[in-house]
Amino acid sequence: MAAIESFDNIYLDLSREHGKCRFAENGLGWKPAGGGDTFTLDASNIGGAQWSRAAKGYEVKILQRNTGVIQLDGFQQEDYERLSKIFKNWYSANLENKEHSLRGWNWGKAEFGKAELTFNVQNRPAFEIPYSEISNTNLAGRNEIAVEFSVADGGKPNGQNGATPGKGRKAAAGRDQLTEMRFYIPGTTTRKEAEGGEAGSDVDEEEKNAVTLFYDTLIEKAEIGETAGDTIATFLDVLHLTPRGRFDIDMYDASFRLRGKTYDYKIQYEAIKKFMVLPKPDDTHFMLCIGLDPPLRQGQTRYPFLVMQFKQDEEVTLDLNLSEEELNGKYKDKLQPHYEQPLHQVVAYIFKGLANKKITAPAKDFTTHRQQYGIKCSIKASEGFLYCLEKAFMFVPKPATYISYEQTQSITFSRVSGAVSALSTFDITVHMKSGAGSSQFSNINREDLKALEDFFKLKGLRVKNEIDEETTLMAAALRDEAMASSDEEVVGGKADRGSADEDEESIDEDFHAESESDVAEEYDSNHESDGSGSDESDVDNAVDDEDEDMDDEEEEEEEEERPKKKKKTG
Repeated sequence: MAAIESFDNIYLDLSREHGKCRFAENGLGWKPAGGGDTFTLDASNIGGAQWSRAAKGYEVKILQRNTGVIQLDGFQQEDYERLSKIFKNWYSANLENKEHSLRGWNWGKAEFGKAELTFNVQNRPAFEIPYSEISNTNLAGRNEIAVEFSVADGGKPNGQNGATPGKGRKAAAGRDQLTEMRFYIPGTTTRKEAEGGEAGSDVDEEEKNAVTLFYDTLIEKAEIGETAGDTIATFLDVLHLTPRGRFDIDMYDASFRLRGKTYDYKIQYEAIKKFMVLPKPDDTHFMLCIGLDPPLRQGQTRYPFLVMQFKQDEEVTLDLNLSEEELNGKYKDKLQPHYEQPLHQVVAYIFKGLANKKITAPAKDFTTHRQQYGIKCSIKASEGFLYCLEKAFMFVPKPATYISYEQTQSITFSRVSGAVSALSTFDITVHMKSGAGSSQFSNINREDLKALEDFFKLKGLRVKNEIDEETTLMAAALRDEAMASSDEEVVGGKADRGSADEDEESIDEDFHAESESDVAEEYDSNHESDGSGSDESDVDNAVDDEDEDMDDEEEEEEEEERPKKKKKTG
């Protein structure tokens, strides 16, 4: 047998690019065809190997002695004999021929191996999940568990003697990838059964809920719980506005964990892209907003931002769980051994030191009419606060929205017509470049209009004020309407007001000017009264006048009715 055996067109851990794989007595190596870092594995670290059918052809799965699995895909069927001799003679390991289950069943038995979780159907593996690809797990229901996979930007493995990068190295293999899998696990079992032992082998072992035991075992095997390392700092019962709930924060060397009553999340510091400290307009709370890429996932819901809320006057005394060597070496000028400050400041400083991210605060050039940084407004039906940062807008808490000024094409001030509060509030519409859509922030106090306009002009943003245009058009319309109404009164003369005009112009024939005599009779001492006879004659005259008037009215009515009658013609 030659000192070196080479195979072309081999894919390492589902990599996008194929390469050349070489086997030698002291180990194996793989180098991508397009050039790049070479992966090597020492012979002393090879604990076993399996041969099975895979995506690109046939696969050799190498089980490492410490932890982890190496997958080499792309071999031909006739390579089996050649590879079997290589592993037997050079690495003292048998190349086991393993056939997968092809029944297509979705029920079977999950077994925890040394380096991966295997789902068997009729004692044949249907699929395997390496622990290195599991980023998190949660109890999603009474008998249901969710297993989340890494969605990191990790590239191809590299290093020497099996030194591989962190979790998620297979995740960059393609655009479409599996992000979550759920298992339904009913009933009860023991830990020995869960790990593949015989049932009833230990009678004294306590039975537990099967899904809970699966959850605890997976956390331990995949090292995604507290066993991943010692906590540097812990903050208990921290209120989160997004996702909603209270979580304990455990901060580790390379990641932090949110532990809630229902869900747990493990997040790498590398995923933190933005870190903001935002004072709430109520002057009693601070919000810490953490931007994540990839976003946090909870089922089908994605959270690109974490929003925490702290009381402004809540203080804490904390000693970090770090040695003097670590503080003076790796975390020099980043962390302090002791903190005694407001809680939100301590959390911000520790995140800044561990994640090595800059803390962003609201711009000093803008304040509201109440001398605050947050503008109360809403996105659709969700109320929140809009902050103007030095380089972007930030709306919190839900839906947390970040818009950088570089992506902004123009900003429009407008007012929704027909709204009850249209005179006291206005809207802002931020239009994105390259037709990326727009975001509207509604119900902003009218008193903040001038300050926002000045700030946007200071940042060099294009601003269009439709409120002034609406006011000008409305004033012109009212002026035209007023002029039109005045012209109608002049040109048209008096309007027809019906019987009201008749009452003004008609003369009361029964009214006599001699009514002045009544005044004279009361105040004039020279007035002579005619006695009782004169009173009777006046009454008779009045009756006679009424009879004459009635006769005249009847004659007029008869004259009016006569022309209406039609004559018969022969």
